[in-house]
Amino acid sequence: MNPVTFNNRCVLTCSIFVIGLSVLSARLIYLQVLRAKDYAEKSNRVSVRKETLKAVRGCIVDTNNQLIARNIPRARMALDKNLLRDIRLATLSLANRELRKTSEWAIWDKKTRNGKIKKRAAQIKNDVAPEEIVEKHISNVIQTFARPLGMTPAALRASMKLEKENQMYVVIRKDLAEDEADNLKELARDRSIVHAFVFEELQRRWYVMPKNAAHIIGFVGQDFADTSELVIGRAGLEKVMDSYMSGRDGYVRNHRDKYDLLAVAKPQKMVPPRHGLNVQLTLDMGIQSILEEELDAGLSKYQASKGTVILMNPNTGDILGMASRPTFDLNTRKNIQENGYDYATQAIYEPGSTFKIIATAGAIDQGIISPSTQIYCHYGRYRKGSVRVPDHHPYGKLSVEQVLAKSSNIGSYQIALQLGRPKFFNYLYKFGFGKKTNIKMAGESAGVVRNTGNPTDFSRNAYGYAVSVTPLQVACAYSVIANGGTLMEPKLLKSVMANNGAIIKRYEPVPVRRVIKESTAQKMRHALATVVDVKGTARRAMVDGFIAAGKTGTTVKINPDGGYLQGRYTVSFAGMMPAEKPAFVCVVVVDDPQTDEVKRYGGTIAAPIFSKVATRVAKHMGLKPTEPKNTSQPLAHTSN
Repeated sequence: MNPVTFNNRCVLTCSIFVIGLSVLSARLIYLQVLRAKDYAEKSNRVSVRKETLKAVRGCIVDTNNQLIARNIPRARMALDKNLLRDIRLATLSLANRELRKTSEWAIWDKKTRNGKIKKRAAQIKNDVAPEEIVEKHISNVIQTFARPLGMTPAALRASMKLEKENQMYVVIRKDLAEDEADNLKELARDRSIVHAFVFEELQRRWYVMPKNAAHIIGFVGQDFADTSELVIGRAGLEKVMDSYMSGRDGYVRNHRDKYDLLAVAKPQKMVPPRHGLNVQLTLDMGIQSILEEELDAGLSKYQASKGTVILMNPNTGDILGMASRPTFDLNTRKNIQENGYDYATQAIYEPGSTFKIIATAGAIDQGIISPSTQIYCHYGRYRKGSVRVPDHHPYGKLSVEQVLAKSSNIGSYQIALQLGRPKFFNYLYKFGFGKKTNIKMAGESAGVVRNTGNPTDFSRNAYGYAVSVTPLQVACAYSVIANGGTLMEPKLLKSVMANNGAIIKRYEPVPVRRVIKESTAQKMRHALATVVDVKGTARRAMVDGFIAAGKTGTTVKINPDGGYLQGRYTVSFAGMMPAEKPAFVCVVVVDDPQTDEVKRYGGTIAAPIFSKVATRVAKHMGLKPTEPKNTSQPLAHTSN
């Protein structure tokens, strides 16, 4: 060979190697020096995972710290199809299945079993085609988990969506109990199926008595506008107090390998969650249960589907119980669209005779009349100009107390005339009608009150027509009489508490305004006690051993298309007990009773429900009887 040619070839070969290595060196310098930061960030985006540490939503408890709502741990089971088809992991499960059938399996300890499984898995990997390994592994997974999941093998295979290559993460079960998830995890570990299924820890809201006070408590739901599917309050106090109860999620940042396994050698960063605060209500769930039971019994007996019972502490405004029908189950939320309407705070109706306290209290407060003042009630029908006022019976002359006891429409109108229209409406507004009560619930109605200046409208206002109110407004108005003359804001919230029981925020009673003098309130309680008497319209509201006070109401239902629905009624009773110093005010409203067993009046339907509620509540509250058994005597009163 020509020496020159050989030397040239050597030089060329060396040049190629030098140039190639120089290019590689330059590339390495570019990647590791000039672009090191960029590629490090890209690497982190792939391997660094930020995992949310869920905050536990705060509990809801009643005034006695009885649990109403809390979070319970749940789990979601999902399939990672990348890990399901991993050959290394698949051979482990197949080796486990094969060795379990041997006679030696029972006598091997855990360490020996793991060693045997790994050894056999290596043999399977060498002896069996990869496609066959994966298919057998999938079949093994299905046979292992179908029965524990309560599914047929075909159903489980379908739910795994194996044919959808673009969907590598599939939810198998959305909601598992904590013990169910633990059992499935243990089964996966026992069968060496350790990474195909992913178990995500969840929290689910659980309501202890899901049909009690459903409209008040409300419920939570997911914020689907947020990619994290944040659970927030959707209705009731769950929504109102969401900022206190929701807490704040934490997170942990860690490194994972290609199998999504934790890389323990690399450092983690963790921010712990801040759990939500607990909310304490004024509700007494013992009283709430009484109201729910008696309302259901009354509606069933008198063939009605809508109504409410409200029980309130008149001195503080605390709502001790408030039941509405129709209702729904907070845990299932079945029929919530139809039954989510809260009758106690959202229904408006003409109150009828329960509204007669306005003119009477106003006229007494102004010194125009006294409880013994004689009122000429005509003889069953009043007519003057365009004003027509009917009455139930031809009463002639009645005292103011008797006007209430007999529920004379004409008598109430005559008292309103003496008070005068401007002062009548002034007292009406001061008692809280025509305005929301400011209870901490969304969707509350304000009612409808109009001072039209029309004499006919004014006459009807005097006995509870041509005005619309909510049951809660009536409860607040009667609390004015019960507590000595002050309108109190109705209160559902008692306190916000930390998990150690420390009070973070306390909700104090909120007096709105003084409405009437204390002496007027006392006279009104005496007068209303005559209504709950054998000679009054509310004798069926009597409570053995106590003197109760109150007023019945019966109105013809309004036709939404105009006029009234003849033969259909809204009946009510608003009362308090004991009459001398009331511990509670209770309002009962029954909408459209269909019974033929009794006449459809407030005194025959709502009053008996009040009696049963008051009897049970008095025992629950430990009230001592003040009267002999089977008493029918009203409170005595002092004449002016």
